[in-house]
Amino acid sequence: MPRFLLHHRHEPHECGVAFAAFRGHASPLRHRAALASCAFGGHAIWWTVQADGPEHALGLLPYFLAERATAIRVDEVDIP
Repeated sequence: MPRFLLHHRHEPHECGVAFAAFRGHASPLRHRAALASCAFGGHAIWWTVQADGPEHALGLLPYFLAERATAIRVDEVDIP
């Protein structure tokens, strides 16, 4: 199954909304660790997910996050 990197950005004052948006949204991403830069002033969150396509990958996010996110197809490579 294809792998995607979900990249979401929000404004500093929207951090609480970004995290609270998962309440009431059934998603395998809820209660799972993600990479985030909010504590360091970047206000972005990243997830690696498997999905049939970019739309399905974005569908794993609540609307508030998905509307500000991109789904980039990725895969592991061996670095020589």
